[in-house]
Amino acid sequence: MTIALRSPRLVLREWRDEDYEPFAALSADPHVMRFYSRPLADRAASDAWIHRMRQHNDEHGFAYWAVELPEAAGLIGAVGMSRVSSPGLPFAPAVEIGWRLAPAYWRRGYAVEAARAVLDDAFGRLGLEEIVAFTVPANEGSRRVMERLGMTRNNSDDFDRPSLPEGHALRRHVLYRIRRRRPHP
Repeated sequence: MTIALRSPRLVLREWRDEDYEPFAALSADPHVMRFYSRPLADRAASDAWIHRMRQHNDEHGFAYWAVELPEAAGLIGAVGMSRVSSPGLPFAPAVEIGWRLAPAYWRRGYAVEAARAVLDDAFGRLGLEEIVAFTVPANEGSRRVMERLGMTRNNSDDFDRPSLPEGHALRRHVLYRIRRRRPHP
């Protein structure tokens, strides 16, 4: 089954072979990747990430989708969800939402618009109850997206990434949550 999500300005779709090169360029941008604890070091790592998303979609029916701006731009980034089951994360297992867009498309509302389409799919078609998002405290742009989506943060949920050593600048993370809204009886 092929899945494509649409928003007023964007198409979120499954990955195509022609997405590998532009996604590798996006993932090689140090400004885009500055808050990632494990940046995609090279083209092979970027290609492997897309391959994992394709597998994740095959297994779970969702993943990070390729995002395009029809009639204006091809691939502008990736927005979607993945299962988080890392040992040591206090909120796992969970489903995480996230986004990575090329800087030319920042501050235009695309991340929020695409993420809303993903949340609608998560709570509708997939019937999920809760979605989380997390980042380092300094990532104000992503935190604003989380808040615009209606996600909330409880300071007691903040955590340290167990895979990063004490003192690492990206070890501390803030956690945001959003739950499916139930219709009123």
